[in-house]
Amino acid sequence: MNVVALGSLALLGLRWAAEAILGWLNRRAVLRAMAAPRPAAVSAVMDEATFRRSAEYTLARSRFGVFSDTWEVGVLAIALYSGIGPRIFIWTERWGRPGTSWTDALFVVLFLSLMGAASVPLGAWEQFRIESTFGFNRMGAGLWIADRAKGTALSWALGFPLAWAVFALMGAVGRGWWIWGWMLMMAVQCVLLLAYPRWILPLFNRLSPLPEGALKARLLALAERTAFRAAAIQLMDGSRRSSHSNAFFTGFGRFRRIVLYDTLVERLEPEELEAVLAHEIGHYQLGHVPKALAMSTIVWAVCFAGVAYLISAPWFAASFGYPAGAVAPAAFLAMLLAGPVGFWISPLANLLSRRNEYAADAFARRTIGTPAPMVASLRKLARDNLSNLTPHPWFSAFHYSHPTLVERERALAESR
Repeated sequence: MNVVALGSLALLGLRWAAEAILGWLNRRAVLRAMAAPRPAAVSAVMDEATFRRSAEYTLARSRFGVFSDTWEVGVLAIALYSGIGPRIFIWTERWGRPGTSWTDALFVVLFLSLMGAASVPLGAWEQFRIESTFGFNRMGAGLWIADRAKGTALSWALGFPLAWAVFALMGAVGRGWWIWGWMLMMAVQCVLLLAYPRWILPLFNRLSPLPEGALKARLLALAERTAFRAAAIQLMDGSRRSSHSNAFFTGFGRFRRIVLYDTLVERLEPEELEAVLAHEIGHYQLGHVPKALAMSTIVWAVCFAGVAYLISAPWFAASFGYPAGAVAPAAFLAMLLAGPVGFWISPLANLLSRRNEYAADAFARRTIGTPAPMVASLRKLARDNLSNLTPHPWFSAFHYSHPTLVERERALAESR
């Protein structure tokens, strides 16, 4: 095994070891919290039975996480070092037209699909074992399989043309292809923001207008006084799949829609739903969406530049058994290694996300005039979702895009 392959293997190993240590620290923090008297901030949210149930749920997911991380690293190692990748590449070259954008796109999308198929057993176990055990799963096998099939079809319908277009740009514009590829990706991202609420989301969930009545009038009044224009407020049948709940807005401009899970509407009082919606509107009014798009633009530019460099380096693909200078394998290998690299910068991304969550909470408090409805809604969601109220700080830094409930309550009490 050459230096490049050894270096990438070390990268995979370090990420796996880091995840194992973080999981161990988090499990130990949960067990200590179960053994010690609960802090007042935790007791205010959950009674003893619910707290223990949430701890058991966290421990079950953490143990599953150790297995799933090991499985996924194993799949990645097989993809990188077993020689199956070069054989798939030779097969697609023989089946298609060697060196064409169409064949290159076929290799990348096909290989990614095969790797995705390897994770199907993990998804099934998580859904029908863990989520079912703790009362969250409401899906039958038929709906679950249908979702997987739709997701695969969608990835081919979107991924193959995009990959073909990027590889075609490489041949058409030469060394500067990555700038055009980056611009194409940004354009596709904007189109998907428009397409998602109208054509993609309805493939998986039924959306219906929020019924006329006091709740709709209250939410529309909130949108009006916060200058938030939306095409519609819609209910989503999240209860078909899970008892977890959420709320979000999607799209932009006149295509923007407010989406509420039906489970959320069932559980929260009108003033609590108003506070949740005020939080979501806060993300929009505080510019978090364009800031996220700007950050995504920068990240994609760096990724495309990095891929361009690796494609131009004949040693990169050759280090993993592919023909020297092969374009599609080099791009594919760069995609596979992006995850282990990105893991180490996830604390920074989560830090920025948590700052936005604090700011949106503060916006909701100012808009509603009191933190009480927001706190009440967060507590209900934490109880219903069996949220871990006492994660280890390092685990939280790597895995939590939102502050913990205790942290959010403290910030709400201090905000003005």
